[in-house]
Parts: sequence; C-alpha cells; structure tokens
Amino acid sequence: MALTGCSWLFLSAAFLSAGAEISITPEPAQPAEGDNVTLTVHGLSGEVLAYNWYAGPTLSLTYLVASYIVSTGDETPGPAHTGREAVRPDGGLDIRGALPGHSGTYILQTLNRQLQTDVGYGHVQVYEILAQPVVTANNTALVERRDTLRLVCSSPSPAEVRWFFNGEALPIAIRLGQSPDGRVLTRHGVRREEAGAYQCEVWNPVSVSRSEPVNLTVYYGPERVAILQDSTTRTGCTIKLDFNTSLTLWCVSQSCPEPEYVWAFNGRALKNGQDHLNITSMTAAQEGTYTCIAKNPKTLLSGSASVVVKLSAAAVAMTIVPVPTRPMEGQDVTLTVQGYPKDLLVYAWYRGPASEPGRLLSQLPSGNWIAGPAHTGREVGFANCSLLVQKLNLTDAGRYTLKTVTLQGKTETLEVELQVAPLE
Repeated sequence: MALTGCSWLFLSAAFLSAGAEISITPEPAQPAEGDNVTLTVHGLSGEVLAYNWYAGPTLSLTYLVASYIVSTGDETPGPAHTGREAVRPDGGLDIRGALPGHSGTYILQTLNRQLQTDVGYGHVQVYEILAQPVVTANNTALVERRDTLRLVCSSPSPAEVRWFFNGEALPIAIRLGQSPDGRVLTRHGVRREEAGAYQCEVWNPVSVSRSEPVNLTVYYGPERVAILQDSTTRTGCTIKLDFNTSLTLWCVSQSCPEPEYVWAFNGRALKNGQDHLNITSMTAAQEGTYTCIAKNPKTLLSGSASVVVKLSAAAVAMTIVPVPTRPMEGQDVTLTVQGYPKDLLVYAWYRGPASEPGRLLSQLPSGNWIAGPAHTGREVGFANCSLLVQKLNLTDAGRYTLKTVTLQGKTETLEVELQVAPLE
C-alpha cells in the first residue's frame, strides 16, 4: 500500500487502534533553551507506514507539526511547525535549538499496513536561561517598629523564587510575610535585626540567577543611655574626684544612627556636642550633676543619663597661696586656702608654730570665729579657712600655720611663709 502526501490523515479516524502502548520521552529530560531535543518513541509495533506529530492536547490539524511517510522519507510541515522540527525515520522528533515555547504536550499518531492507528503521548518542558532578577524596596531606610518593609523580586520568568539575607538562605520566618508566589516579602513594624543585605534568586532545573543586594538600614534608639568614666568604666550615681585632677565622661547608647549629644551641668546646657566631656583641674566649682542627652535625628527619640561629680574629701590637696604673693608694707594680704576639707569641723590660724600662745583666731562649728592670744585686731577669718591680714607691717613677715579638724576627727597642719616688702 502506497501513501502520498497527507491523504492518510483523513482515514485515521475510521480505524480502531490496535492497542499498542506508545510512550514518548524527551532527551535530554530537562532541556534548556537552545538545546537540541529529541522526542524518542518507545513501544512501536508492526510495520509503520507513516507518522503524524502534534504539538498540542488533541489530534487537531491546528496542532499538526509534521507528517512523515516512511517509504519515501517525505515530510510535510503542518500549521504548528516552527521551522525547528524534523521527523526521524524511527518516528522520533528532533527540535533544533528548542525554545521555552516548545514546551507542552506532544502526540505521535502512527499508521500501519492494516490501516490501524496508534497514539502515544509525551511532555517536554524547555527551561529558559534565567535573566538576573531585581529586588526593589519601598524604602531602604526605615524606623524600627514604626515603618513597614516591602521587598519585591521582579523577573520576567515564572521561575521559582527564594530569598537571601546577608548571603544566607532566608527562612520563611513567622515575622516575615511572604506572598503566595514568594515574590513579595512584607514586614510590618520592621526590627533592627532585619537590617542588612537582601537578595532574591530565581531558579529552575537548568538555571539559577541571583539579584544584586539591596541594603536595608533600620533606625532605632537611643536606648540604654549611660555615662562611662574614661570610656570603659561604668559609673555609679556618684564619682568622687581628687582635687586638681581631671576626668573624662563618655556618653554611650544603643542607637542607629549615632545620636547627637548635649551635655548639661546642674541643668544648664554646656557648649559641647561631642560624645565625651572633659573635666580638668577639679575644683569645688565643678562639683555637681552632669547630664548627657542623646538625640536620634531619624527616630526623633531621646534618652539621658546623669552622674554626680564630687571632690573626694579625704584626698583634697590643701594649699595656701598669699594674694598678692609678695605684698608691700601697708597693704592687705589674704592667705587663700585651696582644697580645704569639705567635712570641716573647726580650724585655727597661728603666728609661727601651732601653739596656743601664737593662736591668731579659731572658727567654731557655728561659723563664728574667736580671737586668740596673738590676735592684733587686723586678722579676719573666712569660712573657706582663708585668713585676711590688714595693713601689713614688716613684723608680720614670717611663718603662719593653719590647723584643720574634720568631722571624722582627721587633723591636718599646713604652713606658709609670708614675705612683706618694705616701702621704698
């Protein structure tokens, strides 16, 4: 029996199938776009006269790719032929440089000498080589617990999507809402631990492509504002400092970005915008409460910490300085005391060594002072232990002794030599 052209197509519906089981498998099994694919036929029986290949779900002329007559090797393209298909003598179908559009169901219809037809079905999926996806964010700088993060993975391919955070696979955490197709991540009230680099990756069995990272910043704080002593030592509520020594207070906090700093002393703002404050040559005038206020310009939140700085009473280095340092005859001079004990109980001034005959005056706990045996009527005592000697004469030159007693009973004696210059 000889066949010409496609005349047998019109006969195929008039004969029942012989029941042979024909199967079709693609080689390679998971082709990438551009691969040459062969649809290999298994289970052919008897002497086959012709083949019809269809690219579609039914035996419709619309889906006909090609008809092939075995005896002559003639192949006739059908409406669904793309120019890349060719029927093999063994019934297989070659697709040269397959494209994703070649994916789908393929049907092979055979005709034998008894004019019986058999049908076999197969499926091929041609995977595209994936282009790099792109991640877009509604905002890359967000405020913690206030703003919503929305990341979208854009790709022209319907491939599977997976997400990466700082280079590691991102688990589908409860805190991250994911759209059904996996291409959108949403987080309401973003947290600081979610700051970092986000990427999405599209993949199929033959291709993988990952996006460039999108870096997310999450602003927070300031929190846990504290004042440290010398940048590392955490302070208590009070710092005791020796007289004439120095101290650096550091303000630290948990904040992003780094906060702006304002320092205050006893409630009065200081001209210092740094994270540290230097206290140099500690004196009584620098005693008080130091406060650091940290302000975050992004979250608009602020926090503060305070510390009290005091002179260490037990460690004050007491000194006596005449003012003026070399007074002239007839002038007044003040023997100025610096670093006197803050827990002072009483003090006494002596002309010469600390003995009763030479006592000039004493100050009582009440704050009043009383004259001693050596008082000339020209000496005046002050609460800070200083001594004023008025209208000096040359006999006032010499040694002066100060004796102090603290509330704890500690006694300290200090001497100074006064020089008086004669009038010329």
